[in-house]
Amino acid sequence: MDAQMTALFISAFVTFFVVIDPPGCAPIFASLTGGSPVSHRRSMALRSTLVASIILFSFAIFGEAFLGALGISLDAFRVAGGIMLFLIALEMVFEKRTERREHRAEDVKSHPEHEDISVFPMAIPMIAGPGSIASVMLLTSKSQGLTESLVVLGALAAVLLVNLGALLAAGPLMRVLGYRVEAMITRILGVVLAALAAQFVIDGVKASLL
Repeated sequence: MDAQMTALFISAFVTFFVVIDPPGCAPIFASLTGGSPVSHRRSMALRSTLVASIILFSFAIFGEAFLGALGISLDAFRVAGGIMLFLIALEMVFEKRTERREHRAEDVKSHPEHEDISVFPMAIPMIAGPGSIASVMLLTSKSQGLTESLVVLGALAAVLLVNLGALLAAGPLMRVLGYRVEAMITRILGVVLAALAAQFVIDGVKASLL
């Protein structure tokens, strides 16, 4: 992999890592599966990652054609996606995103019939949410040629594997990190995401004016 492809992989990896936010998903997963046997927690982690992967890779491959069928330009989607990601970044910086996720977790826990948390709320919307869907479509639309597209998809697969590892190690990870460290990491990632979101908007506006 040459320097250009390496830079693309790192950029895509950072974007997906910030949006999917494995350090933020882990404590929610630990809360939802508290008291469950190890086999159940492992099953929920694997299933939620699989469902989210299917959703994200589907949008990565067919998302552009879907937008075309709706008559939406990629530049318009870049601007809209950038604004959406910026709002998510603000929520991360001010801890609103974590608070909303915790509310979803409490809602699921308050209904005992919801034993399978793999599809909701873990796969959708915590892993494959609006932000990650927008990110994967934005990055694949910017890719030039099959090689760059495969690099972006490889970065997505790598982040999903990291997220799977975070879910599988959620309990021990939270005991090591603690709430304060997790909150600090989330805020730092929020600042990075805000800058990336601003760049998406700038690229979309610039392309539409040329």
